[in-house]
Amino acid sequence: MTEITTPDSVRNPETETAEPQLQPPPMFRILMLNDDFTPMDFVVDVLIRFFHKSEATANQLMLQIHLEGRAMCGIYPRDIAETKLQQVEAASRTSGHPLRCIMERDTNDPNG
Repeated sequence: MTEITTPDSVRNPETETAEPQLQPPPMFRILMLNDDFTPMDFVVDVLIRFFHKSEATANQLMLQIHLEGRAMCGIYPRDIAETKLQQVEAASRTSGHPLRCIMERDTNDPNG
């Protein structure tokens, strides 16, 4: 029986034993948008329920949304950000409100 050997030009011991270089995932901002129909208390409730804000912070963000047209609710990896968007939309539609959030790439992300 013959022994099969791999030529040295094909095998590279450095790449076989090197640790993979992992990068953190790109991050995305969730921005809640103002509308003229969603009650302020519902916005506060959504910020507390889905973004885990304190009541005081949720009230501050709600006022920022109302006065400036939008506010950042948090920064998350893509899959978590998309899930939060879906949660807010589902809760809004179930309650009969047009509240919307958008997702945008975090410009301060060192990976982006």
